[in-house]
Amino acid sequence: MRAKQILMPVWQLVCQSVAGLDNALMPRRCVFCGVICREGERLICTGCDADLPRVLRRCPTCAQPLAATQTEGVACADCQVRLTPFEVAMAPLAYEFPINAAIRMFKFRRRLYYAPAFGELLLKALTELPEDIDALLPVPLHWLRHGIRGFNQAAEMCRPIRKATGLPVVRNVYRVRATPYQSGLSAKERRRNLRRAFVVRGTVNARHVLIVDDVITTGETCRQLAELLKEHGVQKISVLALARA
Repeated sequence: MRAKQILMPVWQLVCQSVAGLDNALMPRRCVFCGVICREGERLICTGCDADLPRVLRRCPTCAQPLAATQTEGVACADCQVRLTPFEVAMAPLAYEFPINAAIRMFKFRRRLYYAPAFGELLLKALTELPEDIDALLPVPLHWLRHGIRGFNQAAEMCRPIRKATGLPVVRNVYRVRATPYQSGLSAKERRRNLRRAFVVRGTVNARHVLIVDDVITTGETCRQLAELLKEHGVQKISVLALARA
């Protein structure tokens, strides 16, 4: 035990030295502009962070950006016409430059270095969500698209959240229909496109699931998943995405 107590600081010193050498040879750079991040900055420099298109006013149930502040607890007009199955939907950024370009590079050109930075932004937004969330669900990809792309972007963005919170990930929800890309489709076409696209195999052992995705456009994907989860006994569903179109 005494030898262990003596050796521990040595190993800590070695680890710190290696980390310092790694940072000297390959300094951490901002994922948006490429400048070397200063002390206290992680993956996004202060300047780029200030320029991100943050949404200041949003609908609490669909995360749609609003022109004016709503009365607390009152949903937007769209949500009043068609109720959402979510407790809360949160997307801290608008789907505008530079975040839209970064998401496209991440998804379609395999720039996986964006994933930790996106996760960092999502973790900051997590504080505005209910405290009783007890499981995470990254939006599933169909196995064919997963194979072609090589990764699930929602799952990659979910990793930092799982690591920071310790929440379990729901792994028995599957996308069973290889639906066409949602881009360019109307809300009605998206509903038709996603009908019976997801299934649950087994039991979901959670009361309040947080669905994690990269972008909310009409919210139809998350809606289909939420309705499916409720059919399988989940009581509450919230949504966290990086950006809202």
